[in-house]
Amino acid sequence: MPEIVFKGKEYVYNHHLTVPYRPLLVDKDKGIGPGDLGGNLVIHGDNLHALKALLPRYAGKVDLVFIDPPYNTGNEGWCYNDNVNSPIMKEWLSTNPVDGEDLLRHDKWLCMMWPRLVLLRELLSDRGSLWMTLDDNEVHRARMVMDEVFGEQAFIANVIWQKNYSPKNTAQLFSEDHDHLLVVAKNRELWRPRLLERTEEMEARYGNPDDDKRGPWKPGDLSARNYYSEGTYPIDCPGGRVLEGPPEGRYWTVRKEKLVDLDADGRIWWGEGRNNIPSIKRFLSEVKQGRVPQTLWFYSDVGHTQDAKKTLLEMGLLKDDDTTITPKPVTLIERALEIGADEDAIILDSFAGSGTTAHAVLKANAKDGGSRKFILVEGEDYADRLTAERVRRAIKGYAWVGTQREELLKEKITFTQFKKADEWLKKVEAIKAREGFAEGDLADQGTAKKKRFEKIETKLDDGVLLVEGVKRVSQMVDGLGGEFAYCTLGEPLDIEKLLSGESLPAFDALGAWLFHTATGGSLPPTPKKAPLWYLGEAKDAHVWLIYEPSLAFLKSPDAALTLSKADGFAAWGKERGDGKRHLVFAPAKYLSNKQLTERGVDFAPLPFALYREG
Repeated sequence: MPEIVFKGKEYVYNHHLTVPYRPLLVDKDKGIGPGDLGGNLVIHGDNLHALKALLPRYAGKVDLVFIDPPYNTGNEGWCYNDNVNSPIMKEWLSTNPVDGEDLLRHDKWLCMMWPRLVLLRELLSDRGSLWMTLDDNEVHRARMVMDEVFGEQAFIANVIWQKNYSPKNTAQLFSEDHDHLLVVAKNRELWRPRLLERTEEMEARYGNPDDDKRGPWKPGDLSARNYYSEGTYPIDCPGGRVLEGPPEGRYWTVRKEKLVDLDADGRIWWGEGRNNIPSIKRFLSEVKQGRVPQTLWFYSDVGHTQDAKKTLLEMGLLKDDDTTITPKPVTLIERALEIGADEDAIILDSFAGSGTTAHAVLKANAKDGGSRKFILVEGEDYADRLTAERVRRAIKGYAWVGTQREELLKEKITFTQFKKADEWLKKVEAIKAREGFAEGDLADQGTAKKKRFEKIETKLDDGVLLVEGVKRVSQMVDGLGGEFAYCTLGEPLDIEKLLSGESLPAFDALGAWLFHTATGGSLPPTPKKAPLWYLGEAKDAHVWLIYEPSLAFLKSPDAALTLSKADGFAAWGKERGDGKRHLVFAPAKYLSNKQLTERGVDFAPLPFALYREG
């Protein structure tokens, strides 16, 4: 398979392995609900570090990844910040931001994306999929990178999304009206798209002109261009017409005996006069209960960029002149969820931006009562005031602020009417005078002077005179419900600081990381009646951790794996009757390897045993 070559590739190829593990720290004041790391998450921090932090709990569990990375147009001013051990790449850190004058901007973009895609693949479940939006600047390179990271066979589709509702007449060459949505699967053999709901337009194509008891149907062609050796026979129509064979250059798609059987079952339509070329009746009740997704998405179905910006404006999260945020419409991500996520799916967005993915997940749950969960990661300083704030408002509700227009006059201006321009101008002025006050008692208007509209707009468009009243309105939009935890990234787990006792992580943080490194899996939820020191169950073993984030404890005999502890672990396992061994992390042990083997216990020493030297 061809591979993509770019500057820095040899340094980032395994860079994900050197990224330090940083535990997630919950800020309960900024979330909604108890702050459960197993629920919805909004994470503020570098997304490469955040993805590494998610591995212990979510490796192999994420069902759908939706990301909207920098398009690398040269105008975004994104920064390359990865701390890769390479002189050339350390130099890149001093040349930020990446702009159109940067001759290495494509190399930098690829170096930024590579380790993130590798970690995203690790987080995906075997039936999971990744969806990435891009434009023509990087889509071809992204395809090659994804072929290498996921495998060429993982590619599902390149969806074309019509992002603009009208052409850009200012374009020098072509008006770019679409973006790409690349879709790849962790395992193409296991991934299957969910069928979309059939539209009313599709349902309308079915009729029942012969009152068939099986319900509405539509005719299907009984001939095709593909050669079929038994598809050239003549047909005697019920109305008396004789067809010498199929239409020229075509073949019947069924043999003659099959046609007779279908006709006997009332599945052949001969037309009103029963002399037409036969067609097969395809019943609505027998087709798939949905439609297969297509690779062309129109803005009329999934929204456009102005819809996305309008939503943020209505939520009071964006100003009209703000061009730094380029959100995607909620309806676009809702469509991806319809196709690629079940009702209990975990959805991850590591380039969260304005939080559209969370909004789409909340809307989907409110619509069908699902229990989907979202994980958002945003590294910019607006993670709290924009990303998380949007989630808060979507959950709790918000005051919708928007522009309301009311048509006051609409008239086609003919040449005759044009000659009466003075009369029309007087009509417009009369409307302005009349509608400048609130509706109600005329006597009250004189004193209240309350305007119905903030302004009256008049325009002549394509020969039509239009007068509209315009005003800003505000109303409460009901919340969608739900909760989430707001997290930041803690200090990296540093072996030297662990040895010195300078940095001792919480039990959950260290336990999750040890479980993942030892088993390659994600830490399952702790059972309600779990014994002391129990981490979780892996495929071949139960995992334990004897630890407290206290130097006094770690230096005491209580931190050691003793005979009584080993007996307790083994007895607990026998009660479960699963026959699994026990992997125990502890600073020290006070029993022999023979005693451990007899009890089915494996000891994994922590570096805290060195504390005993002091």
